Amino acid sequence: MSSSSSSVNVDLARERQGASIDSEDFARWWAGGSDKLEERRSLERYVFEDAELEEAVHPSCLSYKERYEQTIVRSTKFLAKLRQWHSSKHPQFSVSVDSLREFRVLLSGQLGTALFQQSFPLRLHLSMFLTTLLGQGTDEQLHKWLSRAWHMDGIIGTYAQTELGHGTYIRGLETRADYDAESEEFVLNTPSLSAYKWWPGGLGNTANMTIVLAQLYVKGRHHGLQPFLVRIRDEETHQPLPGIDVGDIGPKLGGNGVNNGFLGLRNVRIPRDQMLMKNAQVLPDGTFVQGRPPLLLYGTMVYVRVITLRDVLHGLLQAATIATRYSVVRRQSPIDESQPEVQILDHITQQVKVLPQIARGVCYRLAADWLWNFYARVLEQLEVGAGQHSLPELHALSCCLKAVGTDEASEGIDLLRKSCGGHGFLSSANFDSIYGMATAAYTYEGEYTVLLLQTARFLVRQYTDSLKRKVLPVSVTYLRNTARLNWGKNLAENAARALEISALEQTRLAWQSQSMHRQRKLSEQQANNLSGRQLTAAAIAHAHAFLTRNALQELERLRRGSLSPQVSAVLGQLVELFVLDTFLRQAGSVLRWNSITGSQLRLMERRFEQLLAELRPNAVALVDGFDFHDRTLGSTLGSYDGRVYERLMAEARRNPLNQEPVNATFRSHLQPMMRGKL
Repeated sequence: MSSSSSSVNVDLARERQGASIDSEDFARWWAGGSDKLEERRSLERYVFEDAELEEAVHPSCLSYKERYEQTIVRSTKFLAKLRQWHSSKHPQFSVSVDSLREFRVLLSGQLGTALFQQSFPLRLHLSMFLTTLLGQGTDEQLHKWLSRAWHMDGIIGTYAQTELGHGTYIRGLETRADYDAESEEFVLNTPSLSAYKWWPGGLGNTANMTIVLAQLYVKGRHHGLQPFLVRIRDEETHQPLPGIDVGDIGPKLGGNGVNNGFLGLRNVRIPRDQMLMKNAQVLPDGTFVQGRPPLLLYGTMVYVRVITLRDVLHGLLQAATIATRYSVVRRQSPIDESQPEVQILDHITQQVKVLPQIARGVCYRLAADWLWNFYARVLEQLEVGAGQHSLPELHALSCCLKAVGTDEASEGIDLLRKSCGGHGFLSSANFDSIYGMATAAYTYEGEYTVLLLQTARFLVRQYTDSLKRKVLPVSVTYLRNTARLNWGKNLAENAARALEISALEQTRLAWQSQSMHRQRKLSEQQANNLSGRQLTAAAIAHAHAFLTRNALQELERLRRGSLSPQVSAVLGQLVELFVLDTFLRQAGSVLRWNSITGSQLRLMERRFEQLLAELRPNAVALVDGFDFHDRTLGSTLGSYDGRVYERLMAEARRNPLNQEPVNATFRSHLQPMMRGKL
């Protein structure tokens, strides 16, 4: 990551020397301790020393087909190295939800991003395919398939749920599996064009097996959606099998290394034991047996929603690191006319663009860690068959945090791109890849508005329960607190409480809107549709209330631990900045539902600006503490050495168009045109 001091931009070096916090101290906390920090750095050194994993040409200069082929070559070499390293560190490794999550973090986190800025086709195998197999397979099925899948022994998998005509509304999926009791097989079909599976990563040209989510029919009776393990390509030749129509869906706004595909099925037969039967079974004679209420019928989506917040905060902080470093290297517009041009981060307008995004990324991390621990507790409750479990609360939280987190992270990344001026628009700055991956998450595994509506239904039910004096889940206890805002000296607490009141009142408004429409004899679905604006606003307000309250509570919990005084102080500033920034960005809703005077609002604004000034001297040390390797950032603007202009020019000279002084089109087209011969 680092360069020799003589080669580091002088302004960037001065920022590091002048910081009041130690970036290494922050990095140790961020990584979860010295051991984890060194383990990650050791792995990065081990991988990055391999010259075969470097890119000779910037990916933006490659065709779509060339990018795919290069990605496959590099990803197979990368996974071989990663498995070798993993085996040496974890000789007694066993596949579990936690271990898969750790492996996925490697693939979607700093290391995977360093090698594959727009992801890669094998990622779905190591996340959703294995996770679904583990979560929905019986012991017998796991014994047969899990080890082979983990070692990619004749199996490269993906997860096929979304269809050309249906996405988040999965009850509308058309793919069907009919059970043939005579042969003890399922017959799978996509009965229309809109039933084709569409979007699964790695499906196009890479995977040879997939878990297909399909409507189950036994003796003509419908038994809902079930997961089926389907081989789609020959294990030896990789040719599509009979009845399989499969291919790549084409270039996208981002994530062009994923090899998203389409899949059509025509009378494809699979053995009975290739329906994953942990939560439901079809016996040989066709008897359908529903097991315990499953976490993982929709569980793979819940799992991905839970970890998506970590994915997008990673992208947001990548962008923030690039923008922060660029903002102290770039000088423009003197503040004092008698003085030279200043670093653009000295302008408060630039601080407003950059510093709140750092705070947002840190507080999203606090929420993501809390949400993962909550997910693990719910999973444990369901595994032991607990009668009372928190799955509805988990579902509601994962929906709204995924929706709001991806929306605001995408917005933040684009703002950070704009903060870098024209240079931020270059592909070599890498904002395009970062934004593309983040904005894709806005839609996949649950579209933004649909997820908000699912959370809102939970909120309205809980509000109704609060009127009946029932016990409420922890995340919505504020719905019972009808006290008005009592303005105190702690501005962050004032802001968090005001956001909770806004969420309560917005939920009440949604409930009232639904009730009004139901009184007009409209159906529940019609009432929900007409109340859509109020419902989505309630879910957004709930997300902001949760994120700010969680940040304050997690800060206090961390301070009771072993935080160093320096990290504790700067973390406190970041949390407070995030809470006040959220409050000010939601000022319309906050002022609608709270009695806040103009002078009180100005106090908030002044404290917000004061926090910007307090964080400004430590901005570079903070982003250094995230410990992104230059390969992870992949940016001419954000490298550790700050040599922005040298890197911009070097990348321009590397452009294939600049490898010859005269392009062939001059002779073939331009010159004839100028001579009037075209």
